[in-house]
Amino acid sequence: MSIVVTGATGHLGRHVVRQLLEKVPADRVTAVVRDRDRAADLAALGVRIAVADYNAPESFDGVFAPGDRVLLISGNEFDKGRVRQHTVVIDAAKKAGAALLAYTSAPSSLTAALADDHRATEEVLVGSGVPYVLLRNGWYHENYTEQLAPVLEHGAVVQAAGDGRVSSASRADYAAAAVAVLTGEGHENKAYELGGDEAWSFAEYAAELSWQTGKEIVYTPVSTEAYTGILTGAGVPGPLADVFAGVDAAIEKGELVVTTGDLARLAGRPTTPLAEAVAAALAG
Repeated sequence: MSIVVTGATGHLGRHVVRQLLEKVPADRVTAVVRDRDRAADLAALGVRIAVADYNAPESFDGVFAPGDRVLLISGNEFDKGRVRQHTVVIDAAKKAGAALLAYTSAPSSLTAALADDHRATEEVLVGSGVPYVLLRNGWYHENYTEQLAPVLEHGAVVQAAGDGRVSSASRADYAAAAVAVLTGEGHENKAYELGGDEAWSFAEYAAELSWQTGKEIVYTPVSTEAYTGILTGAGVPGPLADVFAGVDAAIEKGELVVTTGDLARLAGRPTTPLAEAVAAALAG
């Protein structure tokens, strides 16, 4: 039996693989990647590397084996039919007799267009007959802390989220929850609503940046339309800009506030505070 992680060279996937190695031998971990060269660091850790592509169903032949536990990390190719891509993995896992398939979804409270592919994938997975876990991941700190350059340059956090709050957490936190499910027992056919312990607003985020940098950084709320224009002006493709703006509209409505405590319980520790993530990004 192996634990198989798809999208293993992505930001979240690398965290999952490295945390898995703290709990299970490397020869029990399989990293599924599209580019073997990008997985050289993972191969050096002793994990098995399998090359497969969500867009090529035949590439998943032989990737899974009976009894495997699989983590399907959702794809990020919004223009290539993510539900179809995810179904390729689910079908291959079912055919092989996988014991469990965990999927990184989105909070059930999220109604933005971003959630549509996740809801549809959940339907496919639940209907497949494969024992499943729905890891409904909230927002990541890194969605913001990895985009600090323009914020610091202009002294402004610009979003279309009004006074809405976000229960974000670090990728490492969400990875810890996935590892707990993949290595633990009793998680079959369950859904977990995952988010950080403390929700925050963008005004508070700007204040934290000001505190840590010693510069005045203000929160400038704008309309959804204005935000879409800002994103497209920065080179973000129109359809993707609409998705991001839709998420901000959802934040304003409170749809990314998660209060279940599921993430901290699965991780076995409190989630990473936003201030800590900001400090790491500024130091990095």
